[in-house]
Amino acid sequence: MNVLILTPDAVGSTLLQRLITIYMQFCEYDRPVINLHELTNGLEKYFSPEFNREIVSKKKVPNWGYHQSLQQIVEVLSSVDHYKTSRLAHYHLVNRQDPLQDQVPFYNYLNENFYIISCRRKNVFEHALSRTLSNVIKKLNVYSGAEKIDTFLPLYRDKIEIDQMSLIKYLDAYKHYADWVDNFFHVSSYFTYEDHLPEIEKFILSLPFFSGQTEKLSWDAKFGISVNDWNRCQHAVSDIGSYMIHGQGKNSALAYEYDNGPKIDNTVVTFYQRHAHESWPAIHNTTDFANLPDWYKKSTYQMIAKEKITNQLVTDRNFDSYFGNLRAGFDNVQQTIKKMQELDIIVSPPPIKKQTLEEKKHMIKNFNQCVATFNDWVKTNARFGPEINDDSIQKQVQFEQQYWKLPVTPQVSAPHDLPAIEQ
Repeated sequence: MNVLILTPDAVGSTLLQRLITIYMQFCEYDRPVINLHELTNGLEKYFSPEFNREIVSKKKVPNWGYHQSLQQIVEVLSSVDHYKTSRLAHYHLVNRQDPLQDQVPFYNYLNENFYIISCRRKNVFEHALSRTLSNVIKKLNVYSGAEKIDTFLPLYRDKIEIDQMSLIKYLDAYKHYADWVDNFFHVSSYFTYEDHLPEIEKFILSLPFFSGQTEKLSWDAKFGISVNDWNRCQHAVSDIGSYMIHGQGKNSALAYEYDNGPKIDNTVVTFYQRHAHESWPAIHNTTDFANLPDWYKKSTYQMIAKEKITNQLVTDRNFDSYFGNLRAGFDNVQQTIKKMQELDIIVSPPPIKKQTLEEKKHMIKNFNQCVATFNDWVKTNARFGPEINDDSIQKQVQFEQQYWKLPVTPQVSAPHDLPAIEQ
């Protein structure tokens, strides 16, 4: 079974396609299941010794881009017989500017050969905020705690003002996405972020290509941790947003250290010696460190700050009382995902939750202006939801605070080593 996920981005589509691919590995299909991520910005075929067959992926694509025609993409997809999970992002088709006479045969091929899921948002306001923020940071997703801290700590510290024309652009883009789906695709299922993310395993295992399996393996049965707890663990050890909002003053010092560094002492020297890339200059004492070019010092300061923040996140959440109960399962998942990446089953890991609505509200200086802009827009686009107000915003904030909280379980003897800091 081939699976295609339609997306405007910022609707949980990357998480969904990665998880569907992983769940499909639990099944007894007659051929491999490979995730291609996006179809329209580069695919290549190569022989995989691990699977003893030719597969299509992005692994051999030197530079992702629009160098293939839609017909060439169809030819590449048709040239292999393994199952494929993938996505098609509307904005890529907009950017490519293929003529309609090329698009229609491409869409017909996908309709005939893929089970199609369309991703949606009820809260189109937050969707547009997310897309606007992604355009500022130049990233659609983050995949590690270190990357998330690097990306968002400056925004929480300094805050950002959202351009209202940009917000309207992404509100309109969502409307055009919905029209595009309705006009060109035979959708088999709709994934609505607000409804289905809290029960994502139930959504995935209810898809018809799992129905023929003798046993539907849950995430917990496979790994020893539920998919929601695993996702919460990923979020908890990278939760720079809550840390900066509720850090009780600790965040100010570390935000300063992130840019300027702590006092140069032997601890800093030892940290540099332990974490420096092999190409970096060797140092032996504090004088050597002080004489390094600024780039090396800045990189070291940021690594130290990231490690301190991660350690503090673990301490603040009292992980010794409950994360240890989930640790074995969490590590099992991470190791399995790493192996799937090595085999080219998935392009990258499932992404980490970037921000809750409360965190967006905290980092956006003109949040209230954004609310007013959305409410003006939705008056003429009523099919995308009602106007929003303080009450509806607070209800979502409270729901997310509960959803992303790790469940407290009985006291266990937890390992004191912390999640690895990815450099």
